[in-house]
Amino acid sequence: MATYKEVLPNYGKLDIYINGKFISSETHEYLKVFNPAKDEVIAQVPNTLKEEVDEAVESAYEAYLKWRETPIPTRVQYLFRIKDVLERHKDEIARIIVQNHGKIYDEALGEVRRAIENVETAIGVAYLLQKGEYLENVAGGIDEYLVREPLGVAAIISPFNFPVMVPFWFIPYALAVGDTVVVKPSEITPVPFHWVMKLLHEEARLPPGLINVVYGLGNVGEALISHKKVFGVAFVGSTRVARIIYKRVGELGKKALLQAGAKNFAVVMPDAKMDRTVTNLISSFFGNTGQRCLANSVLVPVGEAYDKVVPKFIELAKQLKLGYGLDEDVDMGPMVTRKSLERVHYYIEKGLEEGAKLSLDGRNVKVEKYPNGYFIGPTVFEDVTPEMTIAREEIFGPVASVIKASTLDEVIDMVNKSEYGNATSIFTSSGEVARKYRRSVNVGNVGINIGIAAPMAFFPFGGRKESFFGIVHGQVDSLDFFTDKKIVIERWW
Repeated sequence: MATYKEVLPNYGKLDIYINGKFISSETHEYLKVFNPAKDEVIAQVPNTLKEEVDEAVESAYEAYLKWRETPIPTRVQYLFRIKDVLERHKDEIARIIVQNHGKIYDEALGEVRRAIENVETAIGVAYLLQKGEYLENVAGGIDEYLVREPLGVAAIISPFNFPVMVPFWFIPYALAVGDTVVVKPSEITPVPFHWVMKLLHEEARLPPGLINVVYGLGNVGEALISHKKVFGVAFVGSTRVARIIYKRVGELGKKALLQAGAKNFAVVMPDAKMDRTVTNLISSFFGNTGQRCLANSVLVPVGEAYDKVVPKFIELAKQLKLGYGLDEDVDMGPMVTRKSLERVHYYIEKGLEEGAKLSLDGRNVKVEKYPNGYFIGPTVFEDVTPEMTIAREEIFGPVASVIKASTLDEVIDMVNKSEYGNATSIFTSSGEVARKYRRSVNVGNVGINIGIAAPMAFFPFGGRKESFFGIVHGQVDSLDFFTDKKIVIERWW
């Protein structure tokens, strides 16, 4: 069996990064960071002191005062440097993602590719979308124009499940328009972004203070959000935490771009091309071990599609091989933490308690080479109703709940009653059905014969209801988050 080599077995104590320098935090509180496939400590991450958070923000602000005056063509050259570093080191970055998060190598490599695409898009944004508007003679001898101005320092609080991609949903756009950032990676998976910063520090030669990095728990996030020189917060994570941040940001009168939780429905119509559909469903439910906000978690076959799709879906799920994501023949890795594993076990018990039929039980799986890993296999419930807990709440693991529906209207009603509105997919050969569905469902991302409705970097990342808090979305849409519009009405005597 071929294996991708680990980059380092242990990264020691991670340093914070302020004003272009790696600095050892003076905190006495360090948190353990694990390789979830082995249950081994691979690093320690500081719970950064408030004074150090303040120093990071001040560094970013001082850098902003110079960076906003830097000509756009010069800023773009630094973005090209970032892209070059990520391209040349994408393999090792992917391997580190596997070591700390647990996803398989191909998924990790895809994550890095998505990060690179956002840098590429930001380069285009800097030249094109940042342009203002101009209109002569709005009145006699008076011209009016609009300019976009950078705002200062942005806080970026990123989740554990995409430790490299999500920060790069925001960083390149902020830098392109003249802002600077302080990033707080997840304390669960801090190593991949730490490694990226190490590479950028050594090879990209960015001006000091453009990107600053602090680590820690909620107290660090609060210190970052509350700092008077932070104009706004970009966040991806759970709905519970997003609500807390949204309230706090609102109290402080700051900007918010908060991507939150999800409960995504995959709908299969009787006329769907079943073989292709089932293959797409497997990856959309169990890819990344179900730990992504675009993962489908509720499968809804309509009418006779049930007997065509569900048995095949369960059979293919049984064939997925679990293991360490650096082993090339592995299809699915572990949960990211033991606590996450326990959470999935709780929901399986809840499904049984509420009367769902456990058709495929992923508990108690054995992965011989990695007996201590946080593994759980694909799990499928049938006879699920929309009122059940497993059909309503975000599990964030490889658990599929199957609900049988009779009509498309029944499905639309079901999706729209969900408190979440992140994504949904429909599989059909009918353009009429697909059009009706995508127009009727109140969600931000819709896949048509696509399992994972993941927007490219040059489209916004949608989300509605309890899946999003704010006004503008991520990726290219964040241009409006990182700038404000100034209107100039001009007359010369």
